Amino acid sequence: MHKTNKALAKRIKVTGTGKLFRRIPGQNHFNAKNSGGVGRKKRHAEEFSGIPFKKMMRRMPSA
Repeated sequence: MHKTNKALAKRIKVTGTGKLFRRIPGQNHFNAKNSGGVGRKKRHAEEFSGIPFKKMMRRMPSA
């Protein structure tokens, strides 16, 4: 049995349907220079795409 990777568990959310969402990087500071559209895009989580799904779920067995 695999253990849950806590670093990964803190950074992603698994939805009820099994999709993986993550916070968009680069939104902690130095955001004043970004355009409004970029700022609005950073407010929402984005779905993981193009990743090996089985490998990610192996690191999150309790999800």
